[in-house]
Amino acid sequence: MSNSSTKNVVSLASQAVTLFGVALWLGGMLTLGALVAPVVFTIVPAPTSADAMTIVFRRFDVVAVTCSAAMLASEIWRVRAAEKISRIEIARGVSLAIAALLALVEALVVSPRIAELHRAGAVRGLGDLGQKLESMHALAEAISKTEALSLAIFLMLYLVIQERDRGEKAAKKAA
Repeated sequence: MSNSSTKNVVSLASQAVTLFGVALWLGGMLTLGALVAPVVFTIVPAPTSADAMTIVFRRFDVVAVTCSAAMLASEIWRVRAAEKISRIEIARGVSLAIAALLALVEALVVSPRIAELHRAGAVRGLGDLGQKLESMHALAEAISKTEALSLAIFLMLYLVIQERDRGEKAAKKAA
């Protein structure tokens, strides 16, 4: 296999990792936030609903952090292989870095604190522990929304760059 062919295969693999990662990460966030959590908290009685969703969110933290690590590695490879890096590619990298940092904060700080409060018997809005739990839930929601927005921006920029690159290749071919 020639050096050019190897580079193309690695580039395609990198793109696959990135697209699979963003689909799993962002799709998972939207599924949990828009579908799973509202249904569980509506149908399953407390505190069982909170216990179940704590487990689900802790498991998803692992998925999100794993996706972020794979996507960051893929982006680092792409940057190292690039001849030049445009502003839009920098913006794409920054949006991914923000999302990855937020995923880490959720996984290492917010989710463990919420789980700890649930284990201590906290009920949202009731008493001192309940107020702390309410505050942590509000923080988790804000972080998740910002993380999802960062991933949506990343995906949009990724697609814009792909289209730009296709246009440049077509122009070179036509010349």
